[in-house]
Amino acid sequence: MSTRSFLIPDPLADYAEQNWITEPPLLAQLRADTQAKMEDANMQISPDLGQFLTVLLKGIGAKKTLEVGVFTGYSSTVSALALPSDGKVIACDVSEEYTAMAREFWRKAGVEHKIDLRIAPALETLDKLIASGEADFDFAFIDADKGNYWRYFDRVVKLIRKGALIAVDNVLWGGRVADSDNSEESTVAIRDFNARVHKDERVTASLVPIGDGLTLAVKL
Repeated sequence: MSTRSFLIPDPLADYAEQNWITEPPLLAQLRADTQAKMEDANMQISPDLGQFLTVLLKGIGAKKTLEVGVFTGYSSTVSALALPSDGKVIACDVSEEYTAMAREFWRKAGVEHKIDLRIAPALETLDKLIASGEADFDFAFIDADKGNYWRYFDRVVKLIRKGALIAVDNVLWGGRVADSDNSEESTVAIRDFNARVHKDERVTASLVPIGDGLTLAVKL
């Protein structure tokens, strides 16, 4: 997701940035380095979403979180910084290249000890966690390949405790989900995901118009 949301007119975005968004210097550097070095820099979350996740994590007193999709580590760094000293993030990704930058900034932030990076297809990692009987995560953030969004969500629901939160990024997909003429694979997958979550009786969910659209769900 890019720095500025397509959902907010520039004058309002300017106001929010000047009056509400406080991005720690380390995260600003991570964002800048990602933009300078990575062709897919738009995959990192925006500062306003990072700040929102911090509020959520601190608000629920999260100690154990799950992340599906790490990229260069902005959201996982945000999560780890928001957790207490004994907090834990299990982070799933398949790319050694992208996560090398993430590891660098985890060290700089002093949170490397909180993050357990699993390099493998996320569905495999999630299935192993389910098989091991883990079901006590306080929070999960999903921001990975869109074709597997529902599969990730379905498994994550099984891994979080009752009352825990799931946040899913990019659910408005730059507005393409509302374009009936757009039949791209990722767009169709996100439309399907949105429809399924809306009817999923295991959770209560809401669409939050922040960033590229965020689904926020609480497990019942």
